[in-house]
This record gives sequence, structure tokens and C-alpha cells, in this order.
Amino acid sequence: MVEELTRGYLQAVDQALPGYVRSLYVVGSAALGAWQPGVSDVDTVIVTSRPASPDDLAQLAKIHAEMPRLPHFDGVYLEPALAQSWPTDRPPVPFVVNGEFRTDKPCGELTPVLWLTLQRYGIPVRGPAVAELGVRVDPEQLHRYNLDNLREYWQSTVATFPSELAGVAPDAVMDGKIVPWFVLGPARLHYTLAHGDIISKAAAGEYLVRLFPEYADLAHRAVRWRAGEAERFTATDVVAAGNSVNAVADDAWRRFGN
Repeated sequence: MVEELTRGYLQAVDQALPGYVRSLYVVGSAALGAWQPGVSDVDTVIVTSRPASPDDLAQLAKIHAEMPRLPHFDGVYLEPALAQSWPTDRPPVPFVVNGEFRTDKPCGELTPVLWLTLQRYGIPVRGPAVAELGVRVDPEQLHRYNLDNLREYWQSTVATFPSELAGVAPDAVMDGKIVPWFVLGPARLHYTLAHGDIISKAAAGEYLVRLFPEYADLAHRAVRWRAGEAERFTATDVVAAGNSVNAVADDAWRRFGN
């Protein structure tokens, strides 16, 4: 499926905008060997031959609108100058998240974590080997990004759980995506802070178990859900997931904060 989507995209973009896409690299779960049908997106870094003109953007919007809805074909577009600087200050480049093409807002996908994933695990579909790109990852930026993201996104989000779950029965069945997202995501950031490397969400489940054995059952169920097994999560599980986020984030700040 990953190969089929990238091939279909390249055929469409080459026909509409000959010579525009110079290189394409697969990152994300597919690059980490953990892509799951029905759950994972296809994440890419796309290097172009020129800055996008209004006509280019119109053609790209049409191409992405016609891509299959699932799995999402996501990615960021880097014009030549940006593919030399590897920015982390969220410039407003064209990008695609959850299949939606955007050009009108800062690109929050441009992070040190993306560049680390590309540098170490990126899969070239078109273009030179990753080692020839000169991808740069600043260790301090990577460290600060992970710490701040744990507080500013993960903990601030789960802080809303009590009000959102007020009046919800503890055994009420919840959207299956919620618990795996919050159980596995922060553990990946903690691992990067501890080891300077990237792991998949499945591996993050085992890492969380080592950090906090009390969340072993929840972590294993989250990993099984991502693998396509029939797992059901309740409001009680969502509360536990929120608690795990705070446990991981607080531990990361105690160990690695400065």
C-alpha cells in the first residue's frame, strides 16, 4: 500500500507539474518498519525543484484532493533553500496532514523529530540517498522540542479530560483511537530524550511498560489495537491514559528538564 500510494502520487504530480518534485522520502511508521494497514498514514518529505507558484499550489491541491482518502498520504514540501536549512521554526510551507492539503498556516510538522527520522530511517523513493542530503539535527533543539511538546501539547490536552468526561459512565465505550494515541505518543518522546533516537508506537508500548509497569495492560491493549486486534476502550481507560501522559511527562522533566 505504501509503494502503491507513493507511485500513484508521483505519476499524478509528474503529469501535472513535470520536473516539480525532485525527491521523495518516506518517513513515519513505514520508515520505522511499523506501518499498520487501517491505522497508519503514509508520511513523506517531498523536495521540490522550485518555490511553489500559485498555479503549482492549485495543481497540488487538486492532486491531493484526488488521492485515496485512506490511508492518508501526508507530507511536507521543501523548496530547494529549505532543503538546505532543515527549518524547525514552522515556516508556512505547503503540507498535508490527515489527507488535507494546507498552504495558509505555519507548518507544525517541521520539527527536529521529523529531521531525525529522515536522517536515520528515511526511505528514498525518488532522489539521492538520505546520507547525501546533509540533514542536520541540532541535539539541543531536539531535546527542547520533546520536553516542551510533552507539556504544551500532551499534558495540556489531557488536562481537559475531567471536564470532557464529566457525566460519562466509567464503562462507556470510547473512540478506539483515543487511548492508543495518548498511551503511546508521549512514551516515544521520552525515549528520544533518553536515547536520542526514534522508536515506533509499538515499541513505545514496551518502553512505557518498562518505565511504568502499572500501565502494562493498557499499553499492551493499545499496541494490539494498532495491530488490528479487537480491543475496546472505556472512559475508565481514557482516564488512565491521561494519567499515563502525566506520569511520562513529569518523569521526563524530572530526568531531562533544565
